[in-house]
Amino acid sequence: MVTLAVPLCSGATVVTMARFDPGRLLELVARHRVTVLVGAPPMLRVLVGHPDAAGADLGSLELVVCGGAALPATVQRALAARLPGATVGQAFGLTETTVGVSMPDRDAGSVPGTVGRLMPNTELRVVDPATGRDLGPGQAGELLARGPQVMAGYLRRPDATAAMVDRDGWLHTGDLGLVDGDGNLVIVDRLKEAHGEVPVAVVVPRPGAAADAEELRAWVAGRVAPHKRLRAVRLAAAIPRTPSGKLLRRDLRDQDRRAVRA
Repeated sequence: MVTLAVPLCSGATVVTMARFDPGRLLELVARHRVTVLVGAPPMLRVLVGHPDAAGADLGSLELVVCGGAALPATVQRALAARLPGATVGQAFGLTETTVGVSMPDRDAGSVPGTVGRLMPNTELRVVDPATGRDLGPGQAGELLARGPQVMAGYLRRPDATAAMVDRDGWLHTGDLGLVDGDGNLVIVDRLKEAHGEVPVAVVVPRPGAAADAEELRAWVAGRVAPHKRLRAVRLAAAIPRTPSGKLLRRDLRDQDRRAVRA
């Protein structure tokens, strides 16, 4: 919807990649004078972290938007510094909201650490997950969204639809967040991935570097609260991602379950 359907409907040219490749991304932006770049954090980090990024011609970019996962404020600031002629911001949404709930301002972007403000004709509630009580500005709770972009339902899955969208049309996103005093939306955590789970780290060692799981656990334990201490560390050759670079959380959880059974 964001990077293919809407641009084509508006008459824009869309530059595609069969599979995400950092060096080729930089090459294509320069060759085709790309003006708008929308991607997940791993893709956008390339603009400031890849060895060829410093010398790449990125002057054509006018708008850079991050979606799919939160982009750390430090990385967003680094992007803005690297692209002084572009607006840099973040957006938030789900498949069930036809992608968008909030978006950055076209001219000002979004405040680093936030995912912009509500899209037009969109309502948002922040509620206590336990009681359903509405919370005020600055208080974190589950995000509920309502608007014309909310799905009609899951095909032939009425029970799943009822669990996701209530009778009043509010879609329960399963995300924890808050709205600050200026109306900026901040994503705090993922409610649906927190119940009954414990922290586990999947670590990919640098080439040629040795990694000891127990040493890593001890290092983290000395720096976080007790409930955040890692229960396990899994060493891996790579982190599973989609072709666009988005983290495949489900694959990671499945790998961890298989490791526990083994």
